[in-house]
Amino acid sequence: MVNTRSQTKMADNADLLALLAEMKKSMEKGQAEMKDRMEKGQEGMKEEMRKGQEEMKEEMRKGQEGMKEE
Repeated sequence: MVNTRSQTKMADNADLLALLAEMKKSMEKGQAEMKDRMEKGQEGMKEEMRKGQEEMKEEMRKGQEGMKEE
C-alpha cells in the first residue's frame, strides 16, 4: 500500500504527540521528586531549628540559675 503525503504527515504527528506525552510524564515525575526532596529538606531544617531553640532555652535556664546562685 502506498502512503500518501497526508498519511505520512499524520503518522509523523502521532509520533511527535507520543514523544510529547512521554516528555510531559517525565517532567511531572521529576517535579514530584523535587517537591518531595524540598519537603524533606524543610522538615529537616525545622527539626534542626527546634533542637537549636531547645539548646538555647537550656543554656538560658542554666545562665539564670548561675546568676541566682551568685
